[in-house]
Amino acid sequence: MIKRTALALTTALMAALVTLPTMAQPAKARATAKVDLDARFSEAQSSPKLAEDLYKVGRKVAAVCANCHGEGGTSTKPSIPNLAGQNPAYLLEQMRQFADGRRRNEFMEGMIRAMDSDEKIGMVLFYAAQQVAHQPTANPALAAKGQEYFEKTCFRCHGTSGRGNAQIARIAGQQPDYLRLTLHRYRDGTGVRANSIMTPNTKLMSDADIEAVVAYVSSMP
Repeated sequence: MIKRTALALTTALMAALVTLPTMAQPAKARATAKVDLDARFSEAQSSPKLAEDLYKVGRKVAAVCANCHGEGGTSTKPSIPNLAGQNPAYLLEQMRQFADGRRRNEFMEGMIRAMDSDEKIGMVLFYAAQQVAHQPTANPALAAKGQEYFEKTCFRCHGTSGRGNAQIARIAGQQPDYLRLTLHRYRDGTGVRANSIMTPNTKLMSDADIEAVVAYVSSMP
């Protein structure tokens, strides 16, 4: 009888220990969700030590992201964007949009929702510090036409260098297939991408305009 009681108590204790992490996980997730990303990002920008620590966290996360976005954020898949050299505040906002459904990609939505705040901020700090691999244009004549279009319209937001700012994406050196796909999505109103500036501006672009701009922008250093 005593042995059976002891065995029952031991079994109950082991079960409690096994389930403890599972029970604690929702509380951890809730606590993480309450962290203000912008405040934490600002904190990292003003604290070199915190930025360094988060960078190391981001480097570990990026090892998983490399399966699609490439080592160091230079994609080896033409339809998947480079993340290297991307403006960190812009990249953080895109992660926020994936998480809340404003930007749609089932795989990315799931990945980002599983990340905590420090992982997100660490990742954008890591990618912002990486070098963009330069891709010379294969069609200089087409790129020259794209430069003309870019310097009439696109530079107003993306800057003459194509590197954007905290709110605007760096597009210089971006993957050509990804640029083409994104411009078509904005123009054609698929619902995958929408933006109050990009949508009306891309509606003015012909297919030839898109090809020219892609040739130029993808070759920018």
